[in-house]
Amino acid sequence: MAEIEVGKVTHYFGRIGVAAVQLTSGSLSVGDRIHIKGHTTDLTQTVESMQVDGKPVQTAQAGQGVGIKVTGHAREHDVVYKIVD
Repeated sequence: MAEIEVGKVTHYFGRIGVAAVQLTSGSLSVGDRIHIKGHTTDLTQTVESMQVDGKPVQTAQAGQGVGIKVTGHAREHDVVYKIVD
């Protein structure tokens, strides 16, 4: 199993449990496994839903900002990795 860096968390919305992620390389799709890693963050999950500009999307590309529902607390500057087999 390998991990490819795809973006960084730019904001975390605690009330709704959503991380705003700026994608810096590659793409990210609903169903992908991700690993969010930071100083105090270590989350691994499947992307269940993703939004761009408040609208649901299935796939997002580098350069886009996306909102991802996360299972735990993410923090600004955490790195988002896509897990590939």
